Parts: sequence; structure tokens; C-alpha cells
Amino acid sequence: MTKKSKSGSSKNRSGRFSEPVTGLTKRFTASLDFDKRLAPYDIRASVAHARMLNAVGILSAKDFAAIQNGMKQINGEIASGKFPWQLELEDVHINIESRLIALVGDAGKRLHTARSRNDQVATDVRLYLRSAIDEISKLIKAAQNALLDLAEKHAATVMPGFTHLQVAQPVTFGHHLLAYFEMLKRDSERLTDCRRRVNQLPLGSAALAGTSYPIDRMQVAKELGFDGLCENSLDAVSDRDFAVEFTACAALIMTHLSRFSEELILWMNPGFGFVEIADRFCTGSSIMPQKKNPDVAELLRGKTGRVNGHLVALLTLMKAQPLAYNKDNQEDKEPLFDTVDTVVNSLKIFAEMLPGIRVNREAMRKMATQGHATATDLADYLAKKGLPFRDAHEAVAKAVRFAVKRGCDLSELKLNELRQFSKLIGKDVYPVLSLEGSIKSRSHVGGTAPKQVKAAILRARKQLG
Repeated sequence: MTKKSKSGSSKNRSGRFSEPVTGLTKRFTASLDFDKRLAPYDIRASVAHARMLNAVGILSAKDFAAIQNGMKQINGEIASGKFPWQLELEDVHINIESRLIALVGDAGKRLHTARSRNDQVATDVRLYLRSAIDEISKLIKAAQNALLDLAEKHAATVMPGFTHLQVAQPVTFGHHLLAYFEMLKRDSERLTDCRRRVNQLPLGSAALAGTSYPIDRMQVAKELGFDGLCENSLDAVSDRDFAVEFTACAALIMTHLSRFSEELILWMNPGFGFVEIADRFCTGSSIMPQKKNPDVAELLRGKTGRVNGHLVALLTLMKAQPLAYNKDNQEDKEPLFDTVDTVVNSLKIFAEMLPGIRVNREAMRKMATQGHATATDLADYLAKKGLPFRDAHEAVAKAVRFAVKRGCDLSELKLNELRQFSKLIGKDVYPVLSLEGSIKSRSHVGGTAPKQVKAAILRARKQLG
């Protein structure tokens, strides 16, 4: 149990010190408020460590049984909210160990043999993050499925494709949605790759140099489901690359959600009028009764900055640390935990919001007729008839300028008006200049033709399983 100073304050300190820490110091250095979430992982890793100590003859069977039973009781107390957390015990690890000692006596004191809080916390965080990655990967899959469902409904819905936010060429809304499917696919792949580096066991590295006890690290790794061992004890206790890498992956996930959210916000503006977001994802104004604000989309966009900030914070935290462990690393948890929470909640509400999006096909089509979206099709038409593409490009540019002066679309020009820009233009040009003709012509893998969109959706569903 912890000792009491003359002032009555508890301290988790050895006989090395001649005075207790101040209350301010205890509050400043404590991490219990945020690292309590590591408790299930700490208990699991501690039991695996104890089992290994027993297997190699360091811990008796009686002590191991006591530790195992004590940890089971502690786990139940935490789950039920009855665990006696004590701020003066600084962190989740000492709280659990102190409670174990109170329950089982000397057996609990032997648990910390051949380990340090340095390798203990590194193990707990990796176990936590591995679980978080698995949850986030499932949520990405749910978001991808929601995108596919919406894309399937709109495989042939014509909308303007943009570059520089100017009307460029016609595309289908289904094709547009599939672009975000691809972004999330890459996010999933990055997380899978990141997980491999997370899933290496640091336990056994002790404080920084390893341990003189005859431990079996691989036994612990197998029990806890790690793929392998951290092979340098100095690196194992001080490495937080895995947390930085995960947060970078998370920042990209949020960036992709933010890009789509930005488009929803734009499209919901009456100037576009492309979509309506379901009322349950919007709010009103305290003063303007007509307002319907896309708050969920705006918050998704805003929370991206939060995660980006956590990435910078973690990189800055690590940039000047000498080997091995430093107390600075306590500051890795709040940005990491908040990143996980933010990404989990964002993906959940993103997937839930997508089915409630109502599309205004007429508004999409109307804007696609503006900006001469089929001009490139006319240039391709001329090039297919033998005109060098650069000459075709110039001819069409002049035709567009003529149509702009007339206040009409290229498809609305008469044949004789079009022919003044090239004698190669015939009556067969009008299907080429139609929106449907444009998107239908782009029928190859990766193209926007409805046929290709449907094929892409089928491939995507097979990939997701």
C-alpha cells in the first residue's frame, strides 16, 4: 500500500526521497483522468506476464492463481464502476497494482518482477490501439457500404463534374460517390499496414535495458495476439512511431470525410440545390426561422482540424527526446485517445447520414448543361475524324466563344453554325454533345459511364465481402 507523509498526503515513492511531492505536483504529473481507459488492457497484459513468470519458474502457481483471481475481481469492479480510483496513485497501472496488493498481499507485489512501467504502458497502449484500429476498420467498411448503396441508386444520375469548382465535364453522381469509396479503401489499407507495426510486443524490455530474469517474451506475445517482438529494448520503451503513424492515417480519414462534407455543404446551398440532408442531421437558427444548417457536415469538416492538430502535437512531442523513456511520453495519450474517439464518432455519423441524402436530379442536370460541359466531347469527335487534337481544341474553343455570345449551349447551335468552325462536323455531332452521350462514351474501367459505375459497384462489394 502507499505510504503517508507527515502532512497526511499519500505518495507512491521509494525511500530515495526525503520529502513528499506537493499537491500541485501530484495533480500536474497524474495521468489517471485519461489513462483509466487502458485498464482492461493493463489487466490482460498483467495476467499474461504473470502466467509467463509462472511458466519459467519465477512465480509460484499459488501466487499466479492469486494474481489471476485478484485481477478478475478488479476487472469486475472497474466494469461496475465500483473500483476505488485514487488520484494520488498517479496512473492506471499503480492504481491496479495497489488494489491487487490490497486483495492478494505479497503475490501482488511479485507481479512487477521483470517488468517496468515503461514497457508496461507501451504494451497497454499498443493493445488499446490495435483494438481501436480493428473497430475503425469496421466503421470504414460500413461507410463504404453506405456510399455503394447511394451510388447504386444514382449510377445514371447526371451531374456536372468540376475542376477549379467550375463546370468541366458531365459525370454521374454514382461515379462521384465512388471516388470517396476509393479514398476510404486506401484509408483501410493504410490502417491494415499500420496495425502490423502496432502489433509488436514491447513487454520484457523493462525500464530500458531488458531484464536479468529468464523470461519468455514470445509466450506473452502469443497469448496477447502480437505478431512479434520489439527487438531493441531502448526503442521498445521509447517508441511512439506507431501512435504518430496511426494519427497520420486518422488525419487522412478525416480529410476524406471533410472533403465530402464540404461538397454536401456547397450542394445544399440553394445556388446549387443538388441535395437535401435529412432534418435529423441539421439544425435551425436561434433568430432566422427559415434556416436549415448542415451542422453535422460542418462539424465533420471542423473536427478534421482537431485530428490534424493531434498529429502535429505527437510529432512535436517526439522530435527532441533522447533515448530512452521520458515523462514527456505521458502526453501521447490524450491526443491519441481523442483522435480515436473523433474518428470513431465521425465515421459512425457519416455512415448514418448518407442514406438520408436526397438528390435533386433536375438541379444537377441543369447545372451540367451550363459551362459547355461537352466541349471536350466535341474536340474528341473532331480528333476521331482526323483533325489533330490541338487543332480540334482550338476549333472548339472558338465555337464555345461563339455560343457564349449567343447565350446558348453548344448543343443548341445549328449545324451550319457549328460547321463554320470545322467542316468535319456532321449531323452525328448532336448525340455526342448530349449529356447522356458524353457519359455513355466513357465506358472503360474507371470511367463515368453508368455501365462502368455498376460494374465498379459490383467489384467493390466483392472486395468488401
